[in-house]
Amino acid sequence: MERSPGDRSSPVDQPYAPSDPPDQPPVAPTKPDQSSGNQPAGPGAAGEALAVLTSFGRRLLVLVPVYLAGAMGLSVGFVLFGLALYLGWRRVREEKERSLRVAQQLLEDEERLTAKTLYMSQRELPAWVSFPDVEKAEWLNKIVAQVWPFLGQYMEKLLAETVAPAVRGSNPHLQTFTFTRVELGEKPLRILGVKVHPGQRKEQILLDLNISYVGDVQIDVEVKKYFCKAGVKGMQLHGVLRVILEPLIGDLPIVGAVSMFFIRRPTLDINWTGMTNLLDIPGLSSLSDTMIMDSIAAFLVLPNRLLVPLVPDLQDVAQLRSPLPRGIIRVHLLAARGLSSKDKYVKGLIEGKSDPYALVRVGTQAFCSRVIDEELNPQWGETYEVMVHEVPGQEIEVEVFDKDPDKDDFLGRMKLDVGKVLQAAVMDEWFPLQGGQGQVHLRLEWLSLLPDAEKLEQILQWNRGVSSRPEPPSAAILVVYLDRAQDLPLKKGNKEPNPMVQLSVQDVTQESKAVYSTNSPVWEEAFRFFLQDPRSQELDVQVKDDSRALTLGALTLPLARLLTAPELTLDQWFQLSKVRFPAGPGTPEAWDLDNESPQTGSSVDTPPRPSHTTPDSNFGTENVLRIHVLEAQDLIAKDRFLGGLVKGKSDPYVKLKLAGRSFRSRVIREDLNPHWNEVFEVIVTSIPGQELEAEVFDKDLDKDDFLGRCKVSLTTVLNSGFLDEWLTLEDVPSGRLHLRLERLTPRPTAAELEEVLQVNSLIQTQKSAELAAALLSVYLERAEDLPLRKGTKPPSPYATLAVGETSHKTKTVPQTSAPIWDESASFLIRKPNIESLELQVRGEGTGVLGSLSLPLSELLVADRLCLDRWFTLSSGQGQVLLRAQLGILVSQHSGVEAHSHSHSSSSLSEEPELWGGLPHVTSSAPELRQRLTHGDSPQEAPAGPLGQVKLTVWYYSEERKLVSMVHSCRALRQNGRDPPDPYVSLLLLPDKNRGTKRKTSQKKRTLNPEFNERFEWELPLDEALRRKLDVSVKSSSSFMSRERELLGKVRGQGGQGQGRVRSCQWQGL
Repeated sequence: MERSPGDRSSPVDQPYAPSDPPDQPPVAPTKPDQSSGNQPAGPGAAGEALAVLTSFGRRLLVLVPVYLAGAMGLSVGFVLFGLALYLGWRRVREEKERSLRVAQQLLEDEERLTAKTLYMSQRELPAWVSFPDVEKAEWLNKIVAQVWPFLGQYMEKLLAETVAPAVRGSNPHLQTFTFTRVELGEKPLRILGVKVHPGQRKEQILLDLNISYVGDVQIDVEVKKYFCKAGVKGMQLHGVLRVILEPLIGDLPIVGAVSMFFIRRPTLDINWTGMTNLLDIPGLSSLSDTMIMDSIAAFLVLPNRLLVPLVPDLQDVAQLRSPLPRGIIRVHLLAARGLSSKDKYVKGLIEGKSDPYALVRVGTQAFCSRVIDEELNPQWGETYEVMVHEVPGQEIEVEVFDKDPDKDDFLGRMKLDVGKVLQAAVMDEWFPLQGGQGQVHLRLEWLSLLPDAEKLEQILQWNRGVSSRPEPPSAAILVVYLDRAQDLPLKKGNKEPNPMVQLSVQDVTQESKAVYSTNSPVWEEAFRFFLQDPRSQELDVQVKDDSRALTLGALTLPLARLLTAPELTLDQWFQLSKVRFPAGPGTPEAWDLDNESPQTGSSVDTPPRPSHTTPDSNFGTENVLRIHVLEAQDLIAKDRFLGGLVKGKSDPYVKLKLAGRSFRSRVIREDLNPHWNEVFEVIVTSIPGQELEAEVFDKDLDKDDFLGRCKVSLTTVLNSGFLDEWLTLEDVPSGRLHLRLERLTPRPTAAELEEVLQVNSLIQTQKSAELAAALLSVYLERAEDLPLRKGTKPPSPYATLAVGETSHKTKTVPQTSAPIWDESASFLIRKPNIESLELQVRGEGTGVLGSLSLPLSELLVADRLCLDRWFTLSSGQGQVLLRAQLGILVSQHSGVEAHSHSHSSSSLSEEPELWGGLPHVTSSAPELRQRLTHGDSPQEAPAGPLGQVKLTVWYYSEERKLVSMVHSCRALRQNGRDPPDPYVSLLLLPDKNRGTKRKTSQKKRTLNPEFNERFEWELPLDEALRRKLDVSVKSSSSFMSRERELLGKVRGQGGQGQGRVRSCQWQGL
């Protein structure tokens, strides 16, 4: 796209425009002022002197009442009383004069509005009123009236033979759908006027038909299975239908094709009958009409159009169905001023301001600005880009609203024909708002489309200097015409798929319609994308079944190929690659195509038994996304008390959605700046177009209130590996959310496992689930020699894979003892040393055929943490071929520098310093900075006579907390006949109150208790440096006694200077 400030359209491309501005009524000529000429220059010197004396005399008269009151001996109160009467009389007089002026102004406004309405409503006037550019079409209406009954017969046949079968095939619940009555009625469609646009292009004829349909149509449908009847009785449709006759050819029928579309969304009103009378309820009727209007917009409103070829083998059908846009308009929504005040307080007694936002529309393209709170002169400074398909005809429409909790108030609108922008190239003006008061400031730029890439570098350089929000400026557009596909794979059971296509460029994804029950679909749809830099962007195409769970094929096309193609165009068949996307925990794999069972044949034809699996190249390429939901700020208050008079706060929580899974944080009560500090983990793949969606809600008793949403592109996180940002919440006046996202890539080595487990225990928050230390990927290929059912019938086997509470079920392969599943699943592993993979092979209706338990500890000692072989089932009959692969999840941004060896502890006489002299953290982003001592330390000392306790202590600077982790004790002393019931008590000295005391749970009858419990104290860093941590290991004496037996203790020495923190180490008691 190129900006062309000096470009002007040729006379052929000039839009039609009347001599007077279209938004203003004709202005009557002004009469000359007859009194303006040959008049005296003005009063002379004598007149000026007389005026001065008169003014002086009036001021003296003001003092006369004061003089008379003094001469008569009256008090000052009489003077003040008289003055008050005079001021009151003067105020009443001014109010009357002001009311007269307002009434006169209102009368003038009404006359001006009436004149303007009469001028602008030429499309609504009767057909006998003619205008120079709109011609009457009564002859055409007579033809339509005579053809109307036959058109009704055609519609009845079309609905019964084409539409009804398509509806029945789209959904199994609609197998009994039928049209029981189709009547177009006796009132035909009327054409109020025809406007011809001459001189646009020589090979086309452009017509605008102003249509109006107020008909008695009656269409009834029935779904017999559910005894459901519904219908439409009466419909109104009003709009401007553009008809393009092109190309004009030198042979009959002269016109090659007819294109039809609505320039703007038509006005639609439908009267429902039968069960759909429920839709007449306010709120539901508009929803239903909106849904139907969306269907019409997807079919006949720009940029979509209906093409009817009139000759066979018409060339450039794709170009006719989806022509390139005429150009791009860059809309800079800068500001508004003088808006009306809509907010009222205290039952309307107090007048506030407004919270304005703007809606920008061009055809079906719509954009919403952010909300500016409490401002009548808002400054938005936002930029949008829109594609223009028809000039003249399309309009830029800006509507301004006041944001309210219930219904937004209308503040005004403006409209501008895009032909004026094309004519001016650049417009920077204040436009008055109609239907309200105030003005809106727009800067409009017309950008031309160039057919080559010669100036691409220059445009990219220009865009780097353009500040644009919310999106960066575009350098090009991409138009994709999706024609058809052939030979797509079938679904399970050799069923025909219902294919649809997802097209993605960076973070923008568009979907085609679904074509039902065919593997050779025809779409004939066009899609358009804005491109920031076509040299580095790609078009990703995913062909899927309409359930979105089954992928039929994929294609990735680097857009750099288009830059070297002739006319920047590729028009060819593209080969789809079969893809298999690994599933998340408990989710079936997306690739679910039929695999034929091995055919019975001669031993010569039988392929040799494989010794290893052959998974897809995408197997084991998943990553884990660790999502830290930290905090939010400036959330809007939704709670109201006393009928809305008292404004409260909100009870916010966060909902996360990604990769088909959802998570929810805890609720923070009465807080507009909540701190959650929760961590969630999800398995992700590198499929383009995925987004992490975060929504914030206010928890209520009935329905939770919406507090805003934000989205993050998964591609951005996967490419960068780490993202720590404050994200502005959309669709709300204020609020932002702090998220920290980290990509964890599995590593095929167990050397760092202990470090990962140790780091996870340090960064584990109290409110989150246990963090994953590894990712297990399992590929189950096949089984052999499964036991037969009663007699000699083979089973119909399926398999279940489970780790802990997460499971995955494969498909069922019918009647075979050697099934081929060819499926994969992934699991998050928290403790690889003790968890195991459980596999069960079951037969449909026959129970368990065999099982397998694979401890993950075997993977930890295997080469590259992977086992790929045949495994014998526990039943003794049957084997499965699978690949189990473990990957350790190492965090690079935890803020903890972990090392594999722990520092030794000394005896009681050489007690180390547990807490003291913490080095101050100096970093741009406050993180957890704690070094775990490592291999340079001396050998670990043996346990003393009283035993040892294993502790971790560190300071979490981000939350200003001192954190202690009590892991375990060992070799405790047994004083009596029975082992003790130990627990650990922690006290932060010098305070000895309940606020600084923490203790673990109690373990029964053991000398080596395992605790793994975390404790926190909220302290500033300087105060934490002055504290001492007293750790005691105690045991309860008896059930009835309050006495506690001291088994041993560790006390940290006071920290002065540069002492080191010794963490995750055994301390002697």
